[in-house]
Amino acid sequence: MSLDSRLPDFRKLEPSQRLEHIAAKAQLTAEERKLLAESGALSLQTADGMIENVIAKFELPYAIAGYFQINGKDALVPMVVEEPSVVAAASYMAKLARENGGFQTSSSGPLMRAQVQVMNLSDPYGARLAILQHRQEIIDIANSRDRVLIGLGGGCQDIEVHVFPETARGPMVVAHLIVDVRDAMGANTVNTMAEAVAGRIEQITGGRVRLRILSNLADLRLARARVQLSASSLRSKDYTGQEVIDGIVDAYTFAAVDPYRAATHNKGIMNGIDPVIVATGNDWRAVEAGAHAYACRQGRYTSLSTWEIAANGDLVGTLEMPMPVGLVGGATKTHPLARLSLKIMGVSTARELAEIAVAVGLAQNMAALRALSTEGIQRGHMALHARNIAMAAGAKGADVDWVVREMVAAKDVRVDLALQLMQARRAGKS
Repeated sequence: MSLDSRLPDFRKLEPSQRLEHIAAKAQLTAEERKLLAESGALSLQTADGMIENVIAKFELPYAIAGYFQINGKDALVPMVVEEPSVVAAASYMAKLARENGGFQTSSSGPLMRAQVQVMNLSDPYGARLAILQHRQEIIDIANSRDRVLIGLGGGCQDIEVHVFPETARGPMVVAHLIVDVRDAMGANTVNTMAEAVAGRIEQITGGRVRLRILSNLADLRLARARVQLSASSLRSKDYTGQEVIDGIVDAYTFAAVDPYRAATHNKGIMNGIDPVIVATGNDWRAVEAGAHAYACRQGRYTSLSTWEIAANGDLVGTLEMPMPVGLVGGATKTHPLARLSLKIMGVSTARELAEIAVAVGLAQNMAALRALSTEGIQRGHMALHARNIAMAAGAKGADVDWVVREMVAAKDVRVDLALQLMQARRAGKS
């Protein structure tokens, strides 16, 4: 049965009704529904085994973004995030994209880098060639540490050697092991390989190996997304489609030339990506680090995405960035909800997960640019944020909706106003 990711009027349902709806669409078992319905999916015992000094667990909202269609295939996207408007914005942009054929994605192979730093060298260029001369021997040593990975078609494939002839600590040579990690994120694998080859590299070069560690700039492990939307699909009651397109491209151009704007622009992209990474138990910090380093690859910090106008007047958005994610190992295998997230998404490879994540990032970016270049970011965001404000002021049940309506009508969303409204409502009820 093919999945339908459309979720009409989903926000109007109660959380339990939403769960039943998603459970039916994703064909979840009764036990899987229970994991989502009840707190404590992650037991304290499991949490204690994941990190050190555990005393409790910390929960975040777990939501589903709908309407995503990627390479012609529908996907429901779990997102774990605390910020209002993120899930709604991504879903709405996915709905608009769906009307225009959805997102088109692709990705490169799952290649990660392990770095081996060599110091105390008087002949760094000679050391580089010596390492390359022993390339196959070093690769074989690296691959001897993970026969399972080799059996799956992965493993160390190549070596790069970078020379830094003048540093504050003298000449430095850094050997990169290029490793196909298959469906793993790969940190443990490449770190183990780097440590395995360190001794032999010292013998070859006569130098002293210091760091042996992966690089989070996974520039050989890229995921890409593209979307194309007509002007007619972007028009609103206040703006023509052409005005929206021009506004989005102008906003993108600002981020392309100004690093102060680019930082916030790219944060908006990560607003979509990070919740997917967290929901699947992947390392969102590694993804963030790689993304922002990649944004500087041309010598200055700039936009990760591009927005252009096609010859026929359509809006075309693209996003290409490192996406080191995995389906095996770490919290992805340990956390019950991480495994369930992968089932809901229907992914079977790390590349599929990477492509979904980058599509969500592009959708979130489009939502932010569309809002910024038209009515302003606060109108929609603050309307959704108003619920948090109302609850912070002590509103419960029906009072929450009443306070939200009053603040949104006044176009003034503040805790002190919410407190005033609650006091007046209580006085009226007494």
